[in-house]
Amino acid sequence: MVDSREHAVHWAAAISSTLLANFTRAKLEALLGGYVEQLLIGGADDARQIGRSMVENDFVSSSTLEQTLTHLGEHTQVSPAQLAALAAGYAEAMRDRTLDQQEISRTAAINAMRRAESAVRASEAKFRAIFQSSAFPIVVVDLEGQIIDVNEALLTMLDYKREDMRKVTGRDLAHPDDREALRKAGQRLIDSDLDHLRVEARMIRSDGETIQTHMAISLVRENADSPPYFVTMIEDMNEMRALQSQLVRQSLNDMQTGLPNRTQFLGWIEGAVGSKGPETLALVQVDIDGFRGVNDAFGHEAGNRVLMHVATRLRTVFTESVGKVARIGEDEFGVLIKDPRDVRGVIALVEEFTRQLEEPIWIGANGVGVTTSVGIVARAARGGDAVDLLRAADVTVGWAKRDGKAQWALYDKERDLRDKERYALAASIPGALEEGQFRVDYAPVHSLADGSVLALEAKIVWNHPERGVLCPDTFMDQSSDNGMIVRLMYWALAEACAQASEWYAELGSRTPALSIDLPPRLCREPELVAEVARVLDRTGLPPSSLRFELHEHLPALLTDEQQEELTILAERGIGLVLDQMNGGNVGVDRLRLLPLTGVKFTGAVVHGLDEGANRVDETASVALLKWASILRLPLYAEDVRTAAEAARLASLGVTGGQGAHFGPPLTAADVSALLLS
Repeated sequence: MVDSREHAVHWAAAISSTLLANFTRAKLEALLGGYVEQLLIGGADDARQIGRSMVENDFVSSSTLEQTLTHLGEHTQVSPAQLAALAAGYAEAMRDRTLDQQEISRTAAINAMRRAESAVRASEAKFRAIFQSSAFPIVVVDLEGQIIDVNEALLTMLDYKREDMRKVTGRDLAHPDDREALRKAGQRLIDSDLDHLRVEARMIRSDGETIQTHMAISLVRENADSPPYFVTMIEDMNEMRALQSQLVRQSLNDMQTGLPNRTQFLGWIEGAVGSKGPETLALVQVDIDGFRGVNDAFGHEAGNRVLMHVATRLRTVFTESVGKVARIGEDEFGVLIKDPRDVRGVIALVEEFTRQLEEPIWIGANGVGVTTSVGIVARAARGGDAVDLLRAADVTVGWAKRDGKAQWALYDKERDLRDKERYALAASIPGALEEGQFRVDYAPVHSLADGSVLALEAKIVWNHPERGVLCPDTFMDQSSDNGMIVRLMYWALAEACAQASEWYAELGSRTPALSIDLPPRLCREPELVAEVARVLDRTGLPPSSLRFELHEHLPALLTDEQQEELTILAERGIGLVLDQMNGGNVGVDRLRLLPLTGVKFTGAVVHGLDEGANRVDETASVALLKWASILRLPLYAEDVRTAAEAARLASLGVTGGQGAHFGPPLTAADVSALLLS
């Protein structure tokens, strides 16, 4: 069953101010919810029926249809074909509604004329009122085609003066190619019991222009003493088709920037990947960095200026001869390039576009800088899938944003497959937790002085039923992105603290400290301090036996509130160790604000001290370790691979180390055997 509630709420919000019908909000959302379900599980016929249903429910404002097409095209998976069918169904229903109104007017006119003998003056006045005030052109002709009368609407449509009507016949007003068909239609009415019929026919204006029309022709037989005559009501289909064309344009274009919208863009891609499409194509997706911040800080008018600025630069660089530009989301644009010369040429165009954005936009006294993250996908065109191509572009933009924004990234199929696998793993974490597939292993941190165990770093291990034993690197990053890491880390904290409390019961103060990673995502949890307190209280592990390891980039990301929570943990006796120091850019001013109890180095800093390291790496490692000693904190090293590294680290004041040189992580049972021995 399709969950249509959210789509219905947003659709109702988009069109509620345009409705002429009197709907409660609840009734409107219920009706639109049914439409959404039909659209998402049905096809073009269902969409056409929904368009007709909208008119039947008095959604007869052109603004209602415009907002509907825009909303469905940009915020749902409704296809371009369905949108076109919906618009067509709407137009058909509007035409039928118009014809029904014509029928009412026609019937009233005929009834008025038939009552002429009994109430001449009253019926004449009534007929004249209907006849003259009707918005639809009406012509009355006798059986010979001579014009008896016309109303003002017909004179306006055909651009005739009333006196000119005396010079022409009804036949003269029809297109020469349609006159015989109209004659036969009239004869059919004369020869049958029908009182009216409908036909399509062309008419000729006074200037010679052809007008396509729908005609409702009625034969009026008053009595034996009065000759019958034809009353014809006419609808100008040129205007209707112009309206349909306008609706189609509105459904395929973004009203704000004037660019084609996502619906039209998807149609381009579907055409490009077809059998008659180009050999190759490139898809460029452009996301504005920090667009919501501009709206929040300077208002939506400023945001509109940013959108127009980016749209203009895109059209300047990606001209019509190069590619097609569209706005495909709130702050997203797309460019489709058919048969690009090579990827380097596409990259050059992207870099030219980003250069043109360097000049700030002035909003009042503020020069607002605009940057974008760009994803580039280049591949063979034929036989591809439009939705998959858009997904690949979106994924690639995500890489550019994660790598720091204000840059471009090139789609890498292998990287995408790896990410998919990792996201699939992350999504299955809750079920794996329920089934007991996770365990906690422990990496001993050995003293570089005497080899004793100073600490035990908890490592989450996944005993996957299909992929075997998985280390944290294969699933932790993606679990951070989707929030699964919170539940997983709370489980690991409780599991590790329960195990450490057992060791503490045996060894007391000689128990090595328990170290566990504190990911940035967990620092944003408002219940972090309370949850840690609950775990320690439940397991009985002293706070001084627990320490959290913080990634070197974390201090720069912390808010004041998050920093205060870490300080509370430290004040309760829990250690805070800065982890994965690798010579990156660490804000010393932020470090001073955290009550750290240690610093752990890894990577190039450690390996630069090996026997085979070059002089530059060695000098850099020594300098960084000497700098860290100024903090007067215990120093640790991770990923120590050789005895030479361990010895050199010890000589530079490093307290403890872990890694291949000391052995792999151990199970809880192995740690128990090691400690108790």
